[in-house]
Parts: sequence; C-alpha cells; structure tokens
Amino acid sequence: MSLAHKDVTAGEALPPAPDHAGCTRVAPILQRIGDKWSILIVMVLGGGPRRFNELKRQIGGISQRMLTLSLRGLERDGLVTRTVTPSIPPRVDYALTELGDSLRAPMQAIGMWADTHYETIQAARANFDRRAEAE
Repeated sequence: MSLAHKDVTAGEALPPAPDHAGCTRVAPILQRIGDKWSILIVMVLGGGPRRFNELKRQIGGISQRMLTLSLRGLERDGLVTRTVTPSIPPRVDYALTELGDSLRAPMQAIGMWADTHYETIQAARANFDRRAEAE
C-alpha cells in the first residue's frame, strides 16, 4: 500500500512509530560495557582485586588517563569498587562488585563467539573489500 499525499490528508492514519524508549535507556549501559577497555578491566578483575598499576600492566597498551577514566565509569555504574587503605603511600584496590561479576559470563560468551567466527568474519571482510575495490 502506497501512502501518497492524498491518502494521508484523506484521514488515513500512519502506523504508530515504534517505541525506542528501551533502546534509549540501555544505550549508555551498552556503550560502557561494550568499550574495549571496560571489557578488559572486567576480565582482569575477574581474577580478583587488583591495584592500579597491576591493572595497567596486565591490560597493556592502556594509558594511565584512560585506565583512570574507565575505572571511574565502571565504579559509577556499580560494576567496580575502589577501596583506599590508609598507608604511605595509600593503597588503592579495585574489585568487581556482584553486578560486575555477573557481567563476566556474557562477556566470555561474546569472546568465545568472536573466536569461533574469526575466520568467517575475516573472509567476509576480505570479500567485501575486494568488491569495494572493483566498484
């Protein structure tokens, strides 16, 4: 059925727009947990609490600033706790909360899916790139 101008002005109603409220609501959360650094931090902390420099060494390639920002975001979202032990120098430990720990299984499943389908995805990319070059 075509909705020509006359159809709309004749009183026919357009179908209701889909409700994207759920997408809008979860988008910031998906952005946080889908971030490369957040995934790596959660996976490293899955082995137990770590100090800042331990995290930095184990993750590799992350700047001090990016690690700080990522940890703050994860803490803000309730996925990580930051515990300061008064000493000289102060000891700061990061650990997963119960909520953060519950994220490990879905992340591992996605990682396993990516590993299982790696060759297929690489072949699809190469095929796409060949077609794009031919155009």
